[in-house]
Amino acid sequence: MQHYRFRLQKLLDIRIDKEEESKRIFKDAQSEKLKVEEKLNILKENYNKYRELNGSESPIERKIKHVYLNAISHSISEVSEELKRKSQVLEEKRLELNEKQIDRKTVESLKEKQKAEFLKEQDLIEQRMNDEFALYAFIRNQENK
Repeated sequence: MQHYRFRLQKLLDIRIDKEEESKRIFKDAQSEKLKVEEKLNILKENYNKYRELNGSESPIERKIKHVYLNAISHSISEVSEELKRKSQVLEEKRLELNEKQIDRKTVESLKEKQKAEFLKEQDLIEQRMNDEFALYAFIRNQENK
């Protein structure tokens, strides 16, 4: 009995490799986005921590706090923009990954169909051989009688 050999196996291997690379890139983009989100949360926590003014502060302390809060506010704006960019990049990488998965699944389904056809054909060949052997055995038995 012959073994099934998929002619497009190299193509399938290439598509699997591309999918794995795309998964890695997606995970990296996801990690970068999470880092930016974490940075944004820390900045927001610092802003909320220092934004309240109490009456016991000197004018210099209030001025320093005001400058610090302005700097944090500016940083929050910048990091928010960076988060938007990272989210957009992440979505692009997600779409690329989906495309690579579809490419791989397309070739895999072709492989499965061809393998099923091959096995069906092998079963038919085996059945024909069994039928032939049975016919020869029947003919021999008829001649011996």
